[in-house]
Amino acid sequence: MVPVVQLYARDVPGFVFPVGADLLQILWCPLVHEDGQYAPNPRLYWRSTVLTAAGGPVAGEPPRPHTVEEDFLPRPCIVSPTSAVEYPNWDLPEGLGELLGERFEALQGERGFDYFEVATTQQSKVGGYPGWTQLPDWPDCADCGTRMEHLLSITATEPGGGRWLPLDDQDPCQDRASTPSRRAEADPAAVGTFGHAMDLGDLGSVYFFVCRICPGTPCTHRYDC
Repeated sequence: MVPVVQLYARDVPGFVFPVGADLLQILWCPLVHEDGQYAPNPRLYWRSTVLTAAGGPVAGEPPRPHTVEEDFLPRPCIVSPTSAVEYPNWDLPEGLGELLGERFEALQGERGFDYFEVATTQQSKVGGYPGWTQLPDWPDCADCGTRMEHLLSITATEPGGGRWLPLDDQDPCQDRASTPSRRAEADPAAVGTFGHAMDLGDLGSVYFFVCRICPGTPCTHRYDC
């Protein structure tokens, strides 16, 4: 297993942790698992930093597995939180997209972006909506049957360009005033250092879901590419 995500409660204000937990960790086996998803096999853990610190010395660099699928092996990187308001993309209620079609066309004419390009971010994130590559596949809780909540996404499309790019990472030479409809472009000097550098298949994503109703906060995941 290799570490993929580690988030402290202080990193994501407003994100609800289970009672007694302030640390979220996700690890996975970086091999293709032929269980219908052909994806890494993840494990999600809610922890307490107090109890973790009391458990003894912290290990150093995690060991590299002797056999890996390179697409599923992240390089070390840090969290750089950027808040964004999202809207459903492929998850729009039936008929709503057609009803709002004129507004979507006006948005594209004014800003140069189609609604479906900008409603949902396509980067790794906490909360919001899954940026589905395939048709939406929301899981239901195995215990209570209710639709589970999207917890976080790990995606191949880390910011290297496009609409959703933190201001600190944008190219300082790009003239926003003269090109208001252009996509934000990354600073060429830094673009190679962004993110975890995983491909996850053909620009795929791993989506994690939780049930906030049932004891133990049951979780599951989906993978598409």
